[in-house]
Amino acid sequence: MSSATSFHDFKPNNKKGEPFPLAELKGKVVLVVNTASKCGFTPQFEGLEKLYKDLKAAHPSDVEFLGFPCNQFGSQDPGSNEDIQSFCQLNYGVSFPILGKTDVNGEKVEPVWEFMKRSKPGIMGLQRIKWNFEKFLIDREGKVVGRWASTTKPEGLKGAIEAEIQKGKSG
Repeated sequence: MSSATSFHDFKPNNKKGEPFPLAELKGKVVLVVNTASKCGFTPQFEGLEKLYKDLKAAHPSDVEFLGFPCNQFGSQDPGSNEDIQSFCQLNYGVSFPILGKTDVNGEKVEPVWEFMKRSKPGIMGLQRIKWNFEKFLIDREGKVVGRWASTTKPEGLKGAIEAEIQKGKSG
């Protein structure tokens, strides 16, 4: 989908392997994270869930988070989609959508990840994901407006997400 001009143009698979139309998220600010169940950064699920609940309470119809499990970094998410869902729910009470396992780099890269990397390259213009728990912020129109490395804790993103939510309300 090289002709895509918006995050909303894509339909990655959900946890059941069915298309999840991102167009349904038009008008919302979206935080996208590539996740893993057995990574040193896995405890970020706790911070992500807390941030998600705080933002949803304050802005119920303006924000969404999406987790994309990925097994490309040190094979740190080897389980099935069902295993991953159970892990996230049981260990961290994750209530935001966790989609189907996906590739974020390489030949079988999920097209939405290709779009996000091209829209917001990393340090030195790199268009690859370095590790689990990289984060992308998508505005209401489907443009990539922020990107953070794995080391950026979820609680550090609250200001940027709220600022993006407010932009949409001023118009």
